Amino acid sequence: MAARDETGFEDFVAARSADLLRTCVLLTRDRGHAEDLLQTALVKAYRRWGRISRDDPYPYVRRILVTTAASWRRLRSTQEIVSLPAYDPPGPDPTEAVAERERLAAALATLPARMRTVLVLRYAEDHSEAATAELMGCSVATVKSQTVRGLARLRTVLGDTALITVPEES
Repeated sequence: MAARDETGFEDFVAARSADLLRTCVLLTRDRGHAEDLLQTALVKAYRRWGRISRDDPYPYVRRILVTTAASWRRLRSTQEIVSLPAYDPPGPDPTEAVAERERLAAALATLPARMRTVLVLRYAEDHSEAATAELMGCSVATVKSQTVRGLARLRTVLGDTALITVPEES
């Protein structure tokens, strides 16, 4: 890789890795797995960096991240998973915002992986239904049905106190 390409990659990682990590955490439900997923996605992006669009490489790298997460789910479903005790469980955070995020993350963790992915891409990443369908490799109808079902399940899990609304599509 040329030196200017390497600098461009380093600039991209410095600018967008926090956004990508947030998406990884929402997809994997675990900070450690999220960091591994991000590192794997960035390695794949680095290998293809010369071919990635110079205008905005973020969508391409995010697509790598989503497809890698999906392949990890398929691989993980065929392997034995060993549950280890938590190393140092975090204590309760006194701020309401963090507590609410944790509550929402726990509720997201109860959803099936595909449904969770749709909700993360639609609402955390703020993608349209069409963009979400393209990223996931499915139809817009699938995205719509998974969104409606996922939000209904979240409302059930979170109860009446949650303010989960579906914005109108124009």
